[in-house]
Amino acid sequence: MTQVTVGVDIGTTAVKAVAVDAEGGVVARARAPHEVSAPAPDRLEHDATRAWRDGVRQAVAEVATGLEVAGVQVAAMVPSLCAVDADGVPMSPGLLYGDARGAGGPTGASPAESGELVGFLRWCADEAPGAAGFWPAQAVANHALAGVGAIDTVTAMTAVPLFDLTAWDPAVAGAAGVEVERLPTVVAGTDPVGTVALAGGAVLGAGTIDAFAEQLVAGADENGDVLVICGATLITWAVVPDWREVHGLWTIPHTAPGKVLVGGASNAGGLFLNWVDRLLAVPDDRLHPDRVPIWQPYVRGERTPLHDPARRAALGDLDLTHGPAAARRAAHESAGFVVRHHLDLAGVDARRIVATGGGVRDAGWVQALADCTGLPVDVVAVPEGGARGAAWLARVTAGLEPSSDGASRWARTGHRVEPDESWTGAVDRRYRRFRELAGSRQEASA
Repeated sequence: MTQVTVGVDIGTTAVKAVAVDAEGGVVARARAPHEVSAPAPDRLEHDATRAWRDGVRQAVAEVATGLEVAGVQVAAMVPSLCAVDADGVPMSPGLLYGDARGAGGPTGASPAESGELVGFLRWCADEAPGAAGFWPAQAVANHALAGVGAIDTVTAMTAVPLFDLTAWDPAVAGAAGVEVERLPTVVAGTDPVGTVALAGGAVLGAGTIDAFAEQLVAGADENGDVLVICGATLITWAVVPDWREVHGLWTIPHTAPGKVLVGGASNAGGLFLNWVDRLLAVPDDRLHPDRVPIWQPYVRGERTPLHDPARRAALGDLDLTHGPAAARRAAHESAGFVVRHHLDLAGVDARRIVATGGGVRDAGWVQALADCTGLPVDVVAVPEGGARGAAWLARVTAGLEPSSDGASRWARTGHRVEPDESWTGAVDRRYRRFRELAGSRQEASA
């Protein structure tokens, strides 16, 4: 029997799990859908029991059936937080990135510096003062699988200043009304935290960040590559050789040695595009390069590079020639324009896009990325990049790999999408109009 590792990705709308062999081939996959709730325009949350606990157990049990599993690892978005009882069962909603209950930190800061998790902690402590713990999604999932509420150091580092890069800060936790003993255990690197009975006793790693896991196996590792994660959130990372600070964008180390990523996260992703699909329930085929309106895709504000949670969506420059197909194309273009804006600001000499995430199954989205940036788009062969990257880290935890450095050998391109030259002129004009309507505080360099 082929030995595999299982990677799990707690996404915004589903838990995805894949069983992967030593060569990176997906042997089995499972999906446990869940709802994402927006009880107010500035709030975003999960039913944490369903999404972070039950869905994880369901997906792992399904994907591991009949397989010899050596290791399991869970990836999830950051930041997230809920209150849990003594059995690790959530007692509050699971708060998600960008929720206003985490507001109050420095404008424009990255998740690792924004203090958003401190705001989440304060709210959860007020909501459930008697809670046994306050855990992010990774800790809830790890407890569901192995009985240990633990997270890895990479995830913990997104909780600054609550995490001081070595341990939880008692003063910051105390100001939020919580003792550090009620925060998850932090485990170094890929050290094991327990075993998973649902996977035949496979070793469990401490977990990771979904975008970090995507980076490991996407193959966007050379200068000029642009990693675009087409998930519920749209994430753009341009690969550069040196550290650079760009106003409005974030800069982080790449998982590839000696490389740096410049870019950030936008709300012009799957949450927005799926909302447009629901809004435009009646399809049509009327589409012409010159007859497309312009979306401002800010249904829940914007992150990089505008950093304006109060913005709202608008559809501009409408006329009588526009139908549902044109409005859908405009939505796809808005995502492409956001990527182009990030690249313009970063000042990179981009050569290609590597697109990953569930959104790559949407051919219209991928084509718009190519048309709006003028770059070829290499679409990964396996869209579940977060889960697949987590499966690689599970190999490290299980002792099957010496480190995370070799994960690029799993990179696979499914196909390439080239820009459609017949759309270039019209798209360029709309991009300039998009920037004008957005009223960006940065000047376009294009």
